[in-house]
Amino acid sequence: MTVISKQVASSHGLENHGFSDLGTVYWNLSTSALYEHALRNREGTVAHLGPLVVRTGSHTGRSPNDKFIVKDDVTADKVWWGPVNKPFEPAAFDQLHRRMMAYFQGKDVYVQDCFAGADPKYRLPVRVVTQYAWHNLFARIMFIKAKPEELENHVPQFTVIDAPGFHASPEVDETLSSTFILVNFKRRMVLIGGTEYAGEMKKSIFSVLNFLLPFQGVMPMHCSANYGKDKDDVALFFGLSGTGKTTLSSDPNRVLIGDDEHGWSDDGIFNFEGGCYAKVIRLSKTGEPEIYQKTRQFGTVLENVVLDSVTRRLDLDDDTYTENTRAAYAIDTISNADRSGVAGHPKHIIFLTADAFGVLPPVAKLTPEQAMYHFISGYTAKVAGTERGVKDPTATFSACFGAPFMPLHPMDYAKLLREKLNKHGSQVWLINTGWTGGGYGVGERMSLAVTRAIVTSVLDGSLKDVETVEDPIFGLHVPVSVPGVPDELLNPRSTWADKDAYDAKARELAGKFRDNFAKYESQAGEDVLAAAPKG
Repeated sequence: MTVISKQVASSHGLENHGFSDLGTVYWNLSTSALYEHALRNREGTVAHLGPLVVRTGSHTGRSPNDKFIVKDDVTADKVWWGPVNKPFEPAAFDQLHRRMMAYFQGKDVYVQDCFAGADPKYRLPVRVVTQYAWHNLFARIMFIKAKPEELENHVPQFTVIDAPGFHASPEVDETLSSTFILVNFKRRMVLIGGTEYAGEMKKSIFSVLNFLLPFQGVMPMHCSANYGKDKDDVALFFGLSGTGKTTLSSDPNRVLIGDDEHGWSDDGIFNFEGGCYAKVIRLSKTGEPEIYQKTRQFGTVLENVVLDSVTRRLDLDDDTYTENTRAAYAIDTISNADRSGVAGHPKHIIFLTADAFGVLPPVAKLTPEQAMYHFISGYTAKVAGTERGVKDPTATFSACFGAPFMPLHPMDYAKLLREKLNKHGSQVWLINTGWTGGGYGVGERMSLAVTRAIVTSVLDGSLKDVETVEDPIFGLHVPVSVPGVPDELLNPRSTWADKDAYDAKARELAGKFRDNFAKYESQAGEDVLAAAPKG
């Protein structure tokens, strides 16, 4: 007989998702209670000052090759099928779901009823059912908590079932490995198994919103957001991992809306989440004081961070387990965060790139057509040490700065961007947080102080009417001066000792842009194609 231990249990029971004959069902436990369960279950360790430190085993990041979308009459003609959005048969999903339900029989489960989307017009009721207490705590942190009066009648429109201990059999289940992340839009369900990496839960719901919201005229975005003097002074920060998206949006002089996922509706910006999920490898107390403080408090979950087994003190510089060490913490614990999660339309949109080739300028002003081109391109570069096997700088392109989470064609999102830019007059900027004076191994990384000075000048209007010059290879409009930034840094070619080497490397990167964009050319207008690098 199933035993229910509840803070508040929804009248919409787990039998609606196929569960039966469970052990104890723990509904909507508090942070403290989930700590207790995680420790009792030996799932983690409490570090100095109170964060919960956990290991995620062999999976220290997402498993993109193991993610599938069920192909049925809801998705068949809408999803952009390919290597990112791989199809999965409905019958195979049903079979794997039945096997998962059998796996859970007799086991305790943890349930969090919550929401995705801070704007009540568009918020998605979500249920997360997990095998691990700490995964449930992660969900409680990262999604938007339901109010006590909302819990009893909470009916999820999407349910995530997360079982790290259940492994698929590729021969039987039609998966590629024992790990799987399956999204079923018709059944409104996500199945996750064979991985302890908690980020799969949040990213799967992000993918769900990226599919659903464009049909409501809302642009879903993989970006951080903040505002300045008021809620109409909004800035968005797009960028792939390692470009500084979370760091630069965590500004003590501005109010944080969110650090990763947002929607842009006719009313303005809204956060999808209730928490932040920041990389903390080599975190700087002086450079990122807000994030650093989160690693030293109760209620934060730290993934794969090394700690001393005796003193229980953290070593944020140690990458023994992974470069992708993470901290999950509630956004309402940040002193300068907006708890409503909503604000006005953005005045400025910043595309961040860490160019390890050292050829892009530290800042450039983009036309709307260039904004579409660079949004679809989603460029940054990987360097040695950030990913296994990477020895030399490698150009990386991720459409919309989040291709793994975009079920629709990138042009669908880019067209939404153009519509929003035309309607609201937002200015788009490209900021390079990468290398200057040469590529990786020769030049130097842009200092955080320089990048912050650039961002400040963008947001306070100092660059609104500044004179610009056009980069001859990339066609970018580069300011001739930025307060607090040496003029010579603004022209990347002038920072290289070997100008011919700069020209060759710049033309090489320009070619990589054009080669990557070839797959989108058939759906891009002539004006967008004309925004490509010329070199």
